[in-house]
Order: sequence, then C-alpha cells, then structure tokens
Amino acid sequence: MTEPVEKAMERADLGADGQAPKQPKEKKEKAPKEKKEKKPQGEGGGAPGEKEKKKETKLGMQTSKKESFTDWYAELVVAAELISYYDVSGCYILRPSSYAMWEFVQRFFDDRIKEMGVQNSYFPLFITEDVLNTEKDHVEGFAPEVAWVTKTGSSDMEKPIAIRPTSETVMYPYYAQWIRSHRDLPLRLNQWTNVVRWEFKYPTPFIRSREFLWQEGHTAFATQQDAEAEVMQVLELYRRVYEELLAVPVVRGRKSKKEQFAGAFFTTTVEAFIPETGKGIQGATSHCLGQNFSRMFKIEYETEQKTKEFAWQNSWGMTTRTLGVMIMTHGDDKGLVAPPRVAPKQLVMVPIPKASTPPDDKKAMFDKADELKAQLERASVRVVTDYRDNYTPGWKYNYWELRGVPLRCEIGPKDMENGNVVLVRRDTGAKEAVAWSDLAARVPVLLETMQADLLAAATERQKASMAKATTWEEFMAALESKKMVLAPWCDEEEVEDDVKKRSTTPTAAGAKTLCIPFEQPDLPAGTPCFASGKPAKNWALWGRSY
Repeated sequence: MTEPVEKAMERADLGADGQAPKQPKEKKEKAPKEKKEKKPQGEGGGAPGEKEKKKETKLGMQTSKKESFTDWYAELVVAAELISYYDVSGCYILRPSSYAMWEFVQRFFDDRIKEMGVQNSYFPLFITEDVLNTEKDHVEGFAPEVAWVTKTGSSDMEKPIAIRPTSETVMYPYYAQWIRSHRDLPLRLNQWTNVVRWEFKYPTPFIRSREFLWQEGHTAFATQQDAEAEVMQVLELYRRVYEELLAVPVVRGRKSKKEQFAGAFFTTTVEAFIPETGKGIQGATSHCLGQNFSRMFKIEYETEQKTKEFAWQNSWGMTTRTLGVMIMTHGDDKGLVAPPRVAPKQLVMVPIPKASTPPDDKKAMFDKADELKAQLERASVRVVTDYRDNYTPGWKYNYWELRGVPLRCEIGPKDMENGNVVLVRRDTGAKEAVAWSDLAARVPVLLETMQADLLAAATERQKASMAKATTWEEFMAALESKKMVLAPWCDEEEVEDDVKKRSTTPTAAGAKTLCIPFEQPDLPAGTPCFASGKPAKNWALWGRSY
C-alpha cells in the first residue's frame, strides 16, 4: 500500500552515479484562493506563502509555533509536503507522505476490527432526499452541512440527491432487508471511504475540511449489552491509535446530551488538546444508537422465542483528522516531527564527503551507506538515502528535518576511519556514535525510545493544560489561561448553553463540554455545580474547541 510514497521519496537516491541533477529551486506553494478562508477565532490570519521566503535556500520554516500557531500550521503542512491546496476552498490534496501515514493508521485499525469479526464493505456516495429525511433528529443535525446534486449537464434534476455526510441513512434500509432472524445477528460492517460535509466555518487542513477520508463502522446486535460492549471495545482501539501510533494522549469519556451524535442513545469519545491554542479536538467517536434507527428503518429480527424485536445498533468513526492532531502535537519550528511508527521513512542516511575527498573514497563511503541501508531494511527499518552532491550537508539536514524523518544517520570521512556512524534524533537533536556492526540492532531500539518519549512529553504538556475549578471565577481564570477545565456540573443542557454564552469573549469562542471523563474524581454529596449552584451529578471536562 505504501509503494507510491516509497518511490517518491527514493528519488533522493538520484546522484549516486555522480550525475547530479541541477539544483532545483525550492518554492513554497501559494494558495491564493485559500486566503479567503477564515482562521480560527483568537488566532492569527494569513495564508501560506504570504511571508517573504528565505533568500538563500528558500527552505525551512519561517513562522514560530509559539508566536503564531495558525500561520505555523498552515505553513508546515505545505512546506513538509503533506498537502497541497486545491481550487475548491476547504478541500485539500493529501500528498504521498501524509497518505502513507494514514495507511499506517488504516492497517492498524483494520487488522484489529477484523479480529473482532467486523467485515469491510462499500455503500454508494449518494442519498435520496426521502431516505435522508427518514430520521428527523439525525437530519437536522447534519442539514447545514449536506451538499446536494441538483443538475445533470444543463438540466435540473427532478429530485435532488444528497452527497453523504455520514452513511446511516444509506446503509440501514438494506440492514432492514438483510436482518430477519436472530441468526442474522450480529451484523458488523465497516467502510473506508470519503464523506462531504460542507463546512463553512474555518476550514483547516486535516482538522476541518469539506471532504475527508474516514472509516465508519455500522453494526447491529440482538441485545443492548452486546452493543454497548462493542462501543467500548472500539473506543479503546481509537485510544490506541492516538497513543500507541501517533503518540498523542487522549481523554476517554462520554459526550453530553447536547454534544452527542444526532439521533444516538449515547456517544463516547477520545479528546485531544492543543496547549498552544488552548483548544480541544474531538479525536474519534463511538456511538451507541440504541434502537432509534432500527425503529425508523424497521430493522427487526425474530427472536428464538418467535417474537419480534428491534436491533440494537452502533456507529463509530475516525478520520484523517488524526494526522492533523499528530502534526499539531509534535511539530516544532523546524517542521514536522513524525512518530516513528507512522513515519513513511524512519531514517535518512546522509553520506557527507568533503569537497577534497578522492573519488575512490567517496565511492567507498556511498557503498558503505548502501550496505548499512540494506542491513537496516532487513531489520524492518524504513530507510531513504540522500546522495545528492549539489547540496550542502546543512541543507540536507534541514530538508529532512522539515519532513519529520525521526532519525538521521551521518557518515563522513572520520566515520569511515572509525567504523561508525552518527545518529541524530529529530525530536531532541541528541547525537550518538554507533559502530557499523551495532547499527541494525541499535536503530529499532532508538526508534521505540523516541516513540515512547514523544508520548511522555505530550502527556506532560496535556497534564499541565488541565485545571480543576469549583467556582465560575476559577473556571474563567483557567479558560483564559488556555486550559481545559474539569469542573463539577449538574448535567443540564440549559446550563451548558449558559456556560457557552457567558464564557464567550470578544476574542474567543465560548467553552463547551469536551466530555464527561470515564475517570472521575470523588464527588462528595451536595457538591454544587460550578456554573448554576445546583447539585452536581458529575465532573465534566470543559474547554474551547476546534
């Protein structure tokens, strides 16, 4: 699945025969139409490519993550060759390196849901208006985002057809046909596909776009117990995607009634947080739909006792937003920092001969690099070599740092004499000399160390960004300090609406519940809600959000 990206990145090997290509001019892509897109509230504006490019090499980041997060992110995703802007606002081209990272996420998740008994399928992109309107609450939740096909050629269509914003109404009429008996359950299907939600509010690459890639699982069970067990099983897989693959810590919890999926019985979620912006991001959701949709679509089965029952249903989804959260969490002022488990290339081999190095010595250095690369690949390390001799070593270092390759392996004249290489970590810049004979054993260990260190560092930042509050004053002070806030809450929708209204400022949107965490602090009887003074029913995690 990753062959296209490997071929694309292996182009750096050109020049090994001494026939180096002309030095290309490195240009950042401009996205003139994207300048019309608004940036998130409280953050800077500006489209990528607006700032003056560096005069010498035109390579590297020009914006600081701390000083202007929105500009930094917009610049990084283009400069690191993760996306290209498209001429339809809010739509983006995923370039080979970002798509390869999505493929790692796909493989991990797909393998595990298949172990659970889930099968992949595919349902059409289009939905008739009648079917879309079957479930009123569901449709109302998505109505502003639905895109419609109204013409064929120059002729108006007799009936408009919707492009799926999600597939409940596409799939469930057929579940009603396929499910007749308890023997037909459970029915557990997933599809890897795209959906369109015509977002007009602050489109952001990977985070909020009008078309995105995702998986959506839709399952049906005979009992509530079986359905709820799957909801939690899938949510745990989402946690593992974020924490084990992307090295991003998340909080698991249940959505409030106001924030849950339209038409659901209840919604569970994994929530990430970006300290630089003080905003939460919904990472992925797993919904128990109860029997609401089965009643609407007549998904009934005959029990062993020959009675009729409606099926219990779930739906669950994870999108390419995962990549945006990862980029925001780990990226720095040099560019992307890719966790080793999802990095398309985990190590770049950079021979660094001097200008005075004799041709035979240079050839021996390149031959050694090839030999070491082969050893590493046999150890399942994804390697790219950079033999280009029309660039300085420093330029090459910046080039690969910008693209987030976890390890750089330098081999120069002194290393040839000493029988070693120098390994440099992308995340910390730490260097270590490693003997040729030890390299294939050392690199996999170091990659796993980096993976763990990235998660540990992000977890510390997450912990530092969470505050507890029991009064409105404490809540607002924490919110204005760009923190998410754990506060006792009466769990009433009217109070949630009031909190959002009261916490809105001239420069920032109001706060909402991110989730009601599964891990709850003690809540002594009589504890008042921080916002209403009514008896609190739980601790809720609040924050501003994307």
